[in-house]
Amino acid sequence: MGDGKKFGCSFSYEVQESPNGLAEAFIIGEDFIGDDKVALILGDNIFYGTGLSDLLQQNNDPKGGIIYAYHVHDPERYGVVEFNERGKAMSIEEKPENPKSNYAVPGICFYGNSVIEIAKNITPSKRGELEITDINKAYLKAGKLQVSVLDKGTAWLDTGTFKSLMQASQFVQVIEERQGLKIGAIEEAAYKMGFINKSQFIEAVKPLTKSGYGKHLMRLLAE
Repeated sequence: MGDGKKFGCSFSYEVQESPNGLAEAFIIGEDFIGDDKVALILGDNIFYGTGLSDLLQQNNDPKGGIIYAYHVHDPERYGVVEFNERGKAMSIEEKPENPKSNYAVPGICFYGNSVIEIAKNITPSKRGELEITDINKAYLKAGKLQVSVLDKGTAWLDTGTFKSLMQASQFVQVIEERQGLKIGAIEEAAYKMGFINKSQFIEAVKPLTKSGYGKHLMRLLAE
C-alpha cells in the first residue's frame, strides 16, 4: 500500500525484529504516536458486520482503553474477559487453561497516550512476551477500561491457524459472491469517507481495471 497517498492517508512502517509480544508495538511506535491516542489492530484479524464502522469511529477517542469481547467456543486461544452479573468486566486472562468465560478479546483496541508508558513498565510473561492483556489489565485495575460485547451479527475471523484461514476465505467468498460486494476494499473506503475525490479514486483504480476487483470499484462510480 506504499505511503498511503493514493488513499488520502499517510502510512509509515516500523519492524518488530523479534516476536516480543503485541504490547511492544507501542514502544516501537512511540515516535510515530507522539502525543496522540492510538489504535492497535492485528493484521490476521478480519472484522465484518452492520454498524461496525460506525461503532469503531465512535470509539476512536478513548479516555483510557477500549476493547471488545466476542463469544467463542475456544476461549483458551485468546485473552478472556470475565463479566459479573451486571455485565461489568471483572478480570482478563491471557490464554487461560481454564477460561472463566467464553468471551475472547478480538485484535482491535483503542488507547489513550498513556499506553506507551504502561507498555514500558509491564514485565514479560512466562512466554517471554509483552502481553497486550497486561496493558488491558492495567487499565482495568485503574478503572479506565471500557469493554463492549460485539453484536452477534458481527463476524470476527482470526486467521491464525490453517483451519481458521480456510474458514475466513470461505466466509469472504460467500459474502462477496452473494452480495456482489467486496470486503476490505481500501480504495472504496477512502472514497466514501472523503479521503480522496472522484479523480483520485479513478487514478487509484486504473491499474486494477483488468481484474474483478477493479471492475467492482469502477461500478461504484455509476451508483
